[in-house]
Amino acid sequence: MKKMMHAFGIVHSVIAILFALGAIALIVIAARMGFMAVMDGLGLPQAQALIEAIGILAAAVVAFQIAETITEEEVVRDANISAPTRVRRFLSRFFVVVIVALAIEGLVATFRAVHEDLEQLLYAGALLAGTGVLLTGWGLFVHLNRSAEELEPDAMAEAKREDKKIDKQD
Repeated sequence: MKKMMHAFGIVHSVIAILFALGAIALIVIAARMGFMAVMDGLGLPQAQALIEAIGILAAAVVAFQIAETITEEEVVRDANISAPTRVRRFLSRFFVVVIVALAIEGLVATFRAVHEDLEQLLYAGALLAGTGVLLTGWGLFVHLNRSAEELEPDAMAEAKREDKKIDKQD
């Protein structure tokens, strides 16, 4: 069983590296888009290109955050995600970057729709509304999960001790 758990750690490491490499590729693409936009002048099309580059950077942040979360939770801590504290923390780290990325993408879509095709505004609005629903659901999850954590104060104390160990390794 130990060998199997070690193999899972290796697979998680590979996945985290692939997410990080994808994020780096997205950063390069966004930087190139932004550079090309600025070199073309300073008008509305260039502003739209820069806003799209920001959306791509938001996706890169999501990919990096996922890589970091996988590394910290599955490789460094070798955490068991069954405790309510672990679940809340893991999902919160993931949802915060996903919601921010979706909100930015919704703003990009709104900006594009207003300037190019008003019919697309409905889809941008749906994306932003869906992002609001995700944010509400996440808030409800955190609120309801707090009562479960109160039943397991030792799990929260253990998670805080692990955080201190991780911070000292930096």
